[in-house]
Amino acid sequence: MSSIKRIKLDTTSEMVKICTHSGSFHADESLAVYLLKLLPKFKDAELIRSRNAVDWEQSDIVVDVSGKYDGVKYFDHHQREFDTTFSSAYKTKLSSAGLIYKHFGKEIIQEVLKIEDEAKVELLYQKVYKEFVESLDANDNGISNYSREIEQNKKFTDKHITLPALVSNLNPSWIENPTDKDFDRQFLLSSELMGVSFLNLLKGYGNSWLPAKTIVEEAFNNRFNVDKSGEIIILNQFCPWKEHLYSIEKDNDAEGAIKFVLFKDSSNAWRISTVSLTSSSFEFRLGLVSEWRGLRDEQLSEKSGVEGCIFVHAAGFIGGAKSQEAVLKLAQLSLEKA
Repeated sequence: MSSIKRIKLDTTSEMVKICTHSGSFHADESLAVYLLKLLPKFKDAELIRSRNAVDWEQSDIVVDVSGKYDGVKYFDHHQREFDTTFSSAYKTKLSSAGLIYKHFGKEIIQEVLKIEDEAKVELLYQKVYKEFVESLDANDNGISNYSREIEQNKKFTDKHITLPALVSNLNPSWIENPTDKDFDRQFLLSSELMGVSFLNLLKGYGNSWLPAKTIVEEAFNNRFNVDKSGEIIILNQFCPWKEHLYSIEKDNDAEGAIKFVLFKDSSNAWRISTVSLTSSSFEFRLGLVSEWRGLRDEQLSEKSGVEGCIFVHAAGFIGGAKSQEAVLKLAQLSLEKA
């Protein structure tokens, strides 16, 4: 099989060239190439798949091949001495996906989401690496997320539904006697799979997760205007709030401060939610009054002394009422009776 394989996107001699290795492919370089092509400079680049040093030299950027890493042109991680991580906060060595993201991630975020605020870009940059890119780095470096004992006792097999596994299965089978063109064709499918997965995540964080953080921050900052205790917040619009609340409390040296979160639901009624001890805990910091639990409507209104009640869950972690004033009163009474 020839060592030089090209996917010609254009015949212009001065076209920018991205080079990665030929033959079978993996999730990391599949994503790395897609990430580069999100940037205007590389959008229409010619993609070359080659293990030939001449092609590396003639390319503008070389990914996952060459045995070199300089952070400018060469982005390989296979050399023995390579030990680069995303930052000092991480121990996972980077793959080609992590290298490209480390150097171009902020620029990619700005280009895709059209965000100029540096603080927001930095927040997303860190978030996407932690929640997506690091797992690809770890996978490519043979790092398991589980101990051998846990792996052996898993209840079912899920190794074939991960993104790296899906990419691996896109490689042509040896039984087909694949040609260079077969590998090249399938690499494009692999890059698209990884890229779309990345884009969906990034856009979700940028267009949903980030605005939610702003809503929760505003509610937190306004907490003493809601109730003098500072233990109740009101969201001006429902959003996923739990992850942000823990983070905002920590940033403000106020961990554990908020006991109840109030918000309007999809039926235009109001909800009162407790706050779990941790993001994965079923235990809450403070529950709704035990005598109210499992009651509904008039019976609940009579028992609580609050008009317009709808329900309080039997477990005491959430309730509902017809107005903001009613759920606020339920929260205040729960604080008083704690």
